[in-house]
Amino acid sequence: MPPVPADEAAPQPNAAAPQRNDAAAAAAVAPAGSETHGKAEGTDPPTAGEERPIIAPLVGPPGPPEATAAPERETWARQMDFIMSCVGFAVGLGNIWRFPYLCYKNGGGVFLIPYLIIVFMGGIPVFFLEVALGQFMKQGGIAAWNIAPLFKGLGLASMVIVFFCNSYYIMILVWGLYYLVHSLTDKLPWATCGHPWNTEQCTEHFHFELCYNASINATAKLLNVSCADMGNKRLPVIEFWENKVLRLSGALSEPGEMNWQMILCLIATWVIVYFCIWKGVKSTGKIVYFTALFPYVVLILMLVHGVTLPGALGGIIYYLKPDWSKLAEAQVWIDAGTQIFFSYAIGLGSLTALGSYNRFHNNCYRDAYILAMVNSSTSFFAGFAVFSVLGFMASEQGVDISKVAESGPGLAFIAYPKAVTLMPLSPLWATLFFFMLFVLGLDSQFVGVEGFVTGILDMFPQPGAGSLRRELTAALCCIVFCLIDLSMVTEGGMYVFQLFDNYSASGITLLWQAFWECVVIAWVYGADRFMDDVARMIGYRPLPFMKWCWAVLTPLVCMGIFLFHVVNYKPLTYNKTYVYPWWGEAIGWVLALSSMLCIPCTLLYKLLRCKGSLRERWQLLTTPIWGHHHLEYLTPDAEAKLLAPEPPKEKAMRFETMI
Repeated sequence: MPPVPADEAAPQPNAAAPQRNDAAAAAAVAPAGSETHGKAEGTDPPTAGEERPIIAPLVGPPGPPEATAAPERETWARQMDFIMSCVGFAVGLGNIWRFPYLCYKNGGGVFLIPYLIIVFMGGIPVFFLEVALGQFMKQGGIAAWNIAPLFKGLGLASMVIVFFCNSYYIMILVWGLYYLVHSLTDKLPWATCGHPWNTEQCTEHFHFELCYNASINATAKLLNVSCADMGNKRLPVIEFWENKVLRLSGALSEPGEMNWQMILCLIATWVIVYFCIWKGVKSTGKIVYFTALFPYVVLILMLVHGVTLPGALGGIIYYLKPDWSKLAEAQVWIDAGTQIFFSYAIGLGSLTALGSYNRFHNNCYRDAYILAMVNSSTSFFAGFAVFSVLGFMASEQGVDISKVAESGPGLAFIAYPKAVTLMPLSPLWATLFFFMLFVLGLDSQFVGVEGFVTGILDMFPQPGAGSLRRELTAALCCIVFCLIDLSMVTEGGMYVFQLFDNYSASGITLLWQAFWECVVIAWVYGADRFMDDVARMIGYRPLPFMKWCWAVLTPLVCMGIFLFHVVNYKPLTYNKTYVYPWWGEAIGWVLALSSMLCIPCTLLYKLLRCKGSLRERWQLLTTPIWGHHHLEYLTPDAEAKLLAPEPPKEKAMRFETMI
């Protein structure tokens, strides 16, 4: 596609020339020698009772350029650092333990049809929007929405979501670290009964299918287990998970005691996360090369080993076997859309923060497609590694694969550990698996914390503060998160974890966030205008399809899935047996609404606080606030419309800056 001329691709600061005040804009472009020479309008002290605009103008005094130059924002040492950080953040546990399960559940290979359609209609457009917004505005999740200040609640909402996500997601790493430590032994502790945490119902030989075969009832009798009692028996891997790791209590109202071993794992994990981010993107960009690539090495090893096991082919066939009738079911399309918004890490503000460290002319449009391809390909590839092992497990136990197929924690901490016990060199494969699980979640965790810290620092900028301010802010955030996590290492911690998982960063909140992001960019700021801004950065306009996705298709997809979730809402349960009390669900909805209400509440607050008619308030509050870096990339023609022409040393430059 031919490049767009520079004057067409400019970020259009001239369109925002009225910036808060028509008189001030006139003063900014007044010719030299006029009576406004050397004085920017709006700099006089306010009279009694007069309210300043929400953002005060910055007037640069005459003098050398150093006096008014803004400090440059830190950038990635190499552009591949950005790619690896996005891969590490977006490619996470959901790609390994959720997508394969959804694929087999929703028609095998047929599931790829709705999945790919929604990838191009929803996943890639919002992913690209968030990265491009951060790169253009050079700000984190909150300050980037200075592009439409009235909707800055979008930034606040994303910060609330990523705050909750950082709080509970790390528990998966804590459990993985706990399993990893217990894998460093000659015999896996969840392979046998007879441990202090096992009950009388524990059995290592779970052959329930024998009861349905009259010719081998004698074999069942040899196990000293009657068919009536066999249904009450429990595998040692389940008892290790519930009685040793979770020490699960009976209800949310029974928090019980804290597990000191889990507390040590929790502290160790947060220390690792802190030292991954404490120096900013320069250090983060190096660490992600290992944390993003190592899981692929283990996945390949798992696949190579898995396909050599008996029953592996049956598992892979079960994974891909098409069931075309599933395309007519709404749930299949909903699962596809929800999985994409989860696995692409949309709506958390961290992609915007990562994009803000890009160089201004980085081709983020190309990067969005590359990262989408890597993300979805990883999900599809992981299915072969997972289902080859599940096929082997089903073959060894003599049951249908549907009996052993799990998703989420059930796959990571029950199904796969059980399958490992049936393999030769089981401690080796358990160690590799749980180390991969830990590393896979680690980069998602520390990049999420990095995005949160970036948003905090951008809210309260102190250009000369140095790196110590970042290190202290990151440390404070990690301590606060760790204190919240103490509620999840109790005997009732799993119930608390599930509340956070199902409400605070659920599909409902992410879909709500993505819907408003598209609406604000396409209909408030302007889809064509943002396309011009992207063209200014990358040198050409993206395909028009992207604009139509932001304006029409993606909001419709988001709202459709959102309404489906609301209409089909069911009370929260744990393990299909324990139903949460009404006050537990109320806490969950408070977590969800705490982010969702940020958008309308902030909008109403700004409109009511501003003065003037409704039209004047709208125009004032939807005028973009440009940063220092935008002046550097303006064309001479556009700059002349914003700044006084001559003499540059005597005429002050006026533009809006961030609070």
